[in-house]
This record gives sequence, C-alpha cells and structure tokens, in this order.
Amino acid sequence: MDAKSLLYTSSHEWIEPEGDVLKIGISDHAQHMLGDIVFVEMPEPGKRVAAGDELLTIESPKAAASVYAPVSGEVVEVNGDLESSPDIVNRSPTEDGWIVKIRPSDFAAEKSALLAWDAYSRHLEEE
Repeated sequence: MDAKSLLYTSSHEWIEPEGDVLKIGISDHAQHMLGDIVFVEMPEPGKRVAAGDELLTIESPKAAASVYAPVSGEVVEVNGDLESSPDIVNRSPTEDGWIVKIRPSDFAAEKSALLAWDAYSRHLEEE
C-alpha cells in the first residue's frame, strides 16, 4: 500500500477506508520511534470509542505508547496475527501490521481533522 494514499493523525495513526470500516495502524515513523515492538494490547471487538480516546497500547523495550482512536465508532475487528507476532508492525506498518478496524459513527464530520500525506509530512518535519 502506498503510504501517500492514507490519512493520518498528528499522533501518528494512519487510516485507510475499506468499505464501511476504517483500517487503522501506526505510521512508519511511529514504529521507528518505538523500536522493536514486543506487545500490542488489543481492544475487544465491540468496544466503542470517541475520536481521541486511547484505543490500545503498544510496547517495545524502549517504551509503552498509547494509540488513539482517530475517529469515533466501534471496533469491529482486531489483527489477531499481532498476538503471536507483534513485530509485524515493524516489518509492515501500513499493510500487514494494521491493528484494528473501526466502523465509524460519523466519519464525514471527523474526516476533516485527519491529515493527508503532504500535511502529515510537514507535521513530521516540525516535530
């Protein structure tokens, strides 16, 4: 998948619309900053979140980091492969390393708060 086609948050989550759900993960930049990912604490399917809520935690030997819900909605699927191989996020952060899928409750209204590739790239330069 081309990282330039995704939407991003300033807290380094990426979003890919996939039918009526959104596939969500962390950016390549975020996984580089964390280092070797050793654990992903997944939310339960059915969990309802508001945009900006803590969605889950990712751990590496360096740190534990929160991943935030980029939109409001319901978690409908988690990437079960990450349970036994959390390092997939390091190897393939924007493809096989997706973390959850959320059915958004009001994506049309919340989409404007997300960043296109160019805006996200500028955000990285400013950090």
